Amino acid sequence: MLGCGSPSIDVEDEYAKLVIRMNPPRVSIDNNTSKRATLIKVDSVNKHGSLLEVVQVLIDLNLTIKRAYISSDGEWFMDVFHVVDQQGNKLYDNEVIELIQQSLSSRGSSFRSLRQSVGIQAASKHISIELIGRDRPGLLSEIFAVLTDLKCNIVAAEVWTHKLRMASVVYITDEATGGPIDDSDRLTKIKQLLRYVLEGNKEKQSAKTAISIGMTHTERRLHQMMYDDRDYDRNDSSVVDEAKDDKIKLVVTVENCVERGYTVVYVRSKDRPKLLFDTVCTLTDMQYVVFHATVISEGPEAYQEYYIRHIDGCPVSSEGERQRLIHCLEAAIKRRSTEGLRLELCSEDRIGLLSDVTRIFRENGLSVIRAEVSTRESQAMNVFYVTDASGSPVQSQIIEAVRNEIGETVLYVKDDECSKSPLQESGKFSLGNLFRSRSEKFLCNLGFLRSSS
Repeated sequence: MLGCGSPSIDVEDEYAKLVIRMNPPRVSIDNNTSKRATLIKVDSVNKHGSLLEVVQVLIDLNLTIKRAYISSDGEWFMDVFHVVDQQGNKLYDNEVIELIQQSLSSRGSSFRSLRQSVGIQAASKHISIELIGRDRPGLLSEIFAVLTDLKCNIVAAEVWTHKLRMASVVYITDEATGGPIDDSDRLTKIKQLLRYVLEGNKEKQSAKTAISIGMTHTERRLHQMMYDDRDYDRNDSSVVDEAKDDKIKLVVTVENCVERGYTVVYVRSKDRPKLLFDTVCTLTDMQYVVFHATVISEGPEAYQEYYIRHIDGCPVSSEGERQRLIHCLEAAIKRRSTEGLRLELCSEDRIGLLSDVTRIFRENGLSVIRAEVSTRESQAMNVFYVTDASGSPVQSQIIEAVRNEIGETVLYVKDDECSKSPLQESGKFSLGNLFRSRSEKFLCNLGFLRSSS
């Protein structure tokens, strides 16, 4: 007789997998209904995390979601997404459309397995380093300098800061071979030295480092790292409110819809790329299921409304849980800060480039509050958001001094409308070029090729 132990759970899990295999997702792409966006419709068997998987595919393909309508009551879900490319245009490239259909449809045979099968060779060349600790001016420069001194080549990285905390995922290879570092003693030394940098003089308890081989979804992992670090629960009087100068204030409300047994989450905020991913990622990792949702982000302001329950089927049941959900969603939206001046660097890649660039930032009093680092073929394509050491806007003369030292033809100030971005001039961030080869397509999905959005 079956009891409440693991055998029955295993049977249910295998049955769920069978149902998904027998009912692969149906994906349709419609360019006729809307004049302003391409409609992507996904019908699929429902399981926890289905919505996040779909949104993750779309943002990994550098698509902007302008509207979304989600319904997943019962065992089936139906999603409609209004998307455009990075230039705000509808999708007409047949290669791009085919890739979207292939990526979304493959979820029926395990999307994760597909990513591993097509990306394992590329992924195996990189070591992933996870870092989290107290942020301070010059910290990123010190981290990159240590890696350069240890003969590591940085092929990709993403850095977030929030409430005086810094989290980063850095992908490295061996400088000499260009392949993975397989010396365990050397990896231990890298981990220890980076831990010393993060600890500084007084942060021994809160600094953490981890090293792994293989794949991770960089942005989701950064959310998880900061959530585990409880950045949403940190109150520091020295932290400046990121939105103090914004006309559009962040508002998150959580209320129970008693008659239907849902909790309703409403989010209003300044619109930005990947906003939907950040909120859905947080709800999923906090073990909430989205049953219905409407998302509109066609102007400077974005509106999101979710009808959710906890994975156990219950709505939010206490004031403490309600406040925690509000704080976690606020933190998820603020982590991917676009405050500060955006600098784009595009140049021939070389060993020590990041160490040199961030050293120049530090010597000129610039603080990096977010960074996206990528390498494509022999080109380094990096984005930095910077402020001065106190978090205030950077003075123009300092930026000019930095550009003179690094090179005006490779370091572009995004706010300067009089000159073209090196990233734009390269043409490598258009969707057509992004999917030119199959290896590039899936490296982007894996997180090793970052976009500038």
